[in-house]
Order: sequence, then structure tokens, then C-alpha cells
Amino acid sequence: MSMDLDAPVPMSGQQQAQPTATILCCNCGAPIDGTTAAGALCQDCVKLTVDVSQGIQREATLHTCRDCERWLQPPNSWLVASPESKELLAICLRRLRGLSKVRIIDASFIWTEPHSRRIKVKITIQQEAFQGTIIQQTFEVEYVVASQQCPDCMKSFTHHTFRAIVQVRQKVPHKRTFLYLEQLILKNGAHRDTVNIKEAKDGLDFYFSQRNHAEKMVDFLSSVVPCKTKKSQELISMDVHTSDKSYKFTFATEILPICKDDLVALPIKLARQLGNISPLTLCHRVGTAVNLIDPQTLQTAEVPTGTYWRSPFKNLADVTELKEFIIMDIEPVGQSNGRFHLAEATVARAADLGSNDITYFTRTHLGGILHVGDSVLGYHLTGTVFNDDNYEAIEASNQYGSTIPDVVLVKKHYARKKKPKNRAWRLKRMAAEHEEEALAGSGGQQTRRQEQEQERLEADFEMFLRDVEEDQDLRHTLDLYKARRKPEQDDEMDEDSDSGDDEVPKINMDELLDDFDELNMDEK
Repeated sequence: MSMDLDAPVPMSGQQQAQPTATILCCNCGAPIDGTTAAGALCQDCVKLTVDVSQGIQREATLHTCRDCERWLQPPNSWLVASPESKELLAICLRRLRGLSKVRIIDASFIWTEPHSRRIKVKITIQQEAFQGTIIQQTFEVEYVVASQQCPDCMKSFTHHTFRAIVQVRQKVPHKRTFLYLEQLILKNGAHRDTVNIKEAKDGLDFYFSQRNHAEKMVDFLSSVVPCKTKKSQELISMDVHTSDKSYKFTFATEILPICKDDLVALPIKLARQLGNISPLTLCHRVGTAVNLIDPQTLQTAEVPTGTYWRSPFKNLADVTELKEFIIMDIEPVGQSNGRFHLAEATVARAADLGSNDITYFTRTHLGGILHVGDSVLGYHLTGTVFNDDNYEAIEASNQYGSTIPDVVLVKKHYARKKKPKNRAWRLKRMAAEHEEEALAGSGGQQTRRQEQEQERLEADFEMFLRDVEEDQDLRHTLDLYKARRKPEQDDEMDEDSDSGDDEVPKINMDELLDDFDELNMDEK
């Protein structure tokens, strides 16, 4: 049998070229390839007639907690998400059923009124409608924002749900330390895990749902203020079958009872250990340790927290005992340590002017800011009786008894109006619940007691605000915000600036921050 090698070899069914057939679209009549047509429809008609988003929700509900502003992610997870953030967009997409069957190309928010309680999201998806035909479609989903209280906030409104408490105390007659501590807590967000915050006598109580949250607060307090902490625990319940026990933990934190501008009489032995500094010193700063300065020589010393609690001592006088003096004459000595400048000054009590001519000679560390005629606050030691063993030991000592000055000047005094002016800045405050004590007597006596307590708190806060204005180093550790005022308040500010308070230190607007939370609330 012979074969013709030059004859063409027949091709298989797969190798044979398929004949092309042109048909018309059954919908619009456009010519299309019949072999690849999707149901005898052209591409444009497929996009118009086929809905690949069918089965995907177009409406859903989002739950948010009004107290902590967190969003619910089912089943029981609460997440922090700012408006129109990628975290909130992820929560929105997870709430839609059927979205996992398609491919998401793009998703974005559509602007809505903040008070409408509606969130709109535009989603673009792709899906294969027929073999070889991929359709891209865009649609909108509307979410209704509903309010639901999270479990943590439920505990904050329910008694006896905490598992740990941090009791912060300082035995001083004012609240300046706690006002400063409040600003540090707000700046660093150390109060985020608290279940509740209550104001108690001589301090604050922080309640936590977990023990490790309380330990984090204790670590934060130890890093910003000199303090010591004692821990105790109380057995609440025990399962005799499984030996599971439930405890409540208490952390008692005591802050060192010495504040800025306090007059301190050191034990003579401790003063010799601190570089042989004069025992009669002035506290010019309190950080993780107490920083002291001798106004007579500008010698400084630092008392660590551990050293203080091994040999504790009290302050000799605090800021509530400051007297006003007038600078009659001042002459710089020339000695300086960079921040303070030593000077010799002759002062007279402001209350004695016009009645007698008694003056006092002293050395001061404020030589760089004081001039003749300025008002200054200081401690009047002549004729003052202090019930303090350390001060009596200083007077009895031959080395230090003759060096006790008549007056110790503390800081420059600025003449202000009795009524506080409207400031262009403000500080945030914590929402602390005031724990009212049981007061004996009638309801009228309780009202007077509460009014006196409120007046004292307002006076302490005003004193702290003045310290912020006068101390630049203190301002650098805080967050100051711009005050939002009404037009009539702006007119009052202009009148106040024209009359008086010219020498009072002003805070530059560059140091102030915008409060975006308040701006969002105003928009709502």
C-alpha cells in the first residue's frame, strides 16, 4: 500500500479552525460574535440586564456607644473608629451579607449630615455573569446608626462591678497637684481603661475592671509624680469545687506632700548628705523627685522618692501663707546658675506701706525678673512661729541659726482683677464624679458646706491657671486649647485688654491647640 507524502494531512476536531458566525443582539440588534455571545446579548445589554449585586444588602444597621464612641463588630467586639476612617469602612463592609461572593474593586464614603444618623457607602464590585463575560457594577448602601451601650460602659453605671481600685491621695490644703496630674492623665490617655473616676477627700479614686489596668495606672503615676504605693486584696467569692477565687485589689498611692513654691526645712543630717545644702530651702520644681534651691546661694539639690520616704519631712509653709512685698531696692550680685540670678533686695510688706517704715533685707534667686517697685510674694519668717522640729533644730544650730533670713521671696506677683478675665485658652477636664460625704446637720448646713467646697475648688483652679500663665516650663508639659468664644465675649476681651492686666504674662496663640472634638460637636 503506497502513501502520498505530498497529500495534506487532515486536522483533528480541536485543530480545525472554528467557523465564525455573526449574529444580531436579541435586545438592541447590534452585530455580535455568536460563538462567544453571552445569551445572544451584546456587552452593553449584558450590563443593563444582568445585576451582579443581587443578593447583597442595600440597608444595614450600625451600633455605636454614645459614652465611649466605639462601634460594635459582631458578635461582641467593640472597636474605636473615627468618622470616615478605614476602620469604620471595614466595619461597614463586614456588616453586608453576600458581599463575600463578589470581588470588591473600590469602596468609599458618601458625605451625609452628621445629625442625620445615616452613613452611606459607595461600593464597586466585579462578577463573572457568563463564561468570559465580567461585569463591573457600582451601588450604594445606607447604614442606620443606632445607639447601644457597650459592656464596659454598663459597668461604669453599675455599682460594685470593678475589680481593682487605685486610690491617689496627697495630704495638702489645696488641689494644685491633682489639677496638674489631671492634665498629664488627659494628655497621655491614662484614663481610657477606667470604669469610673470619683473625687474623694484629699484625692481621686480610679476604678478598673481588670487588675492589669490598675497596675498600668500605678506605673504611670510613678513615672510623673513622686509617690509610694501599697497593695492589698480582698476575697470576694470562692468556688469550693474548683477552687476558683475572685479578688478585689486596692492600690493605695500616696503622693509626696510637698508642692512647688513650698518652704521646706530639711533635717540637718539629710541636708549634709545632699551636698551640704542649707536646710532652709525652697521647692522650685516637683517631678519624679523634689528639686530644692537655697535662695541665699543658688545651690540646688534633688531629693529622690526613696530617700524621702526613708526619712520623711513636712513642708514648713505652703502657698496659702504667702505675703505680698514691695521691692524698695534691688542689686544683682552677679552669681547665676543659668535659670536663676542672685540679687540682694530690700523689701517692705505691702500691708505696712503708709503705716510704718519697716523694711527687710534679703537675698533672692529672682534677680533676673525683679525691679524696683515690683510686687513679689514671699514668706515672712520674722515673728512667725513654726511648730516644726527641723526648723527648731536649724535655729538651735550654730552653723545655720544666724543664716535664717527675715523674708524668703518666692515669685513675682502680678496685679489682677478680682474677677478672672475671659482667657483665650482653656484646659480640658476629666468627667469625675464627686463623692459627697455624709454631712451632719440640716439641709441648709449641707448647702453652705457644698458652696464653700465649690468656692475652694474654683480658687484652686484659678491659682493653677495663673501658674500655667506665669511658668513657661509648666506649659510645655500640658496641652492648651483655644477657647471658643461668642462675639459678645470677644468684645469683653477687648475691653479687658484695654484696661489693666498689662503686665500679666500672655500665652501665644502658637502654643494653643485646636479642639477637634468640640468642632465636631458643634457641627452636629
